[in-house]
Amino acid sequence: MSTEAELSFEEALEQLEDIVGELERGELSLAESLGKFETGIKLTKFCSQKLEQAEGKIEVIKEEAGEIKTEIYDNY
Repeated sequence: MSTEAELSFEEALEQLEDIVGELERGELSLAESLGKFETGIKLTKFCSQKLEQAEGKIEVIKEEAGEIKTEIYDNY
């Protein structure tokens, strides 16, 4: 995994998807699986932080545009 300072959201998400695929295949040893899981947790936290930062920027932009109300965007 690249250092988080160098990592973009897209790169982190791609790495996370790769890890999930490796774990789902079930071909790793227990030690390797635990290492991948730990890395996956770190990547998940990193992605969550990036999404929170983006959400904050969106709220600032909306506020500057005169839109004070905050809307919850649910893309599910």
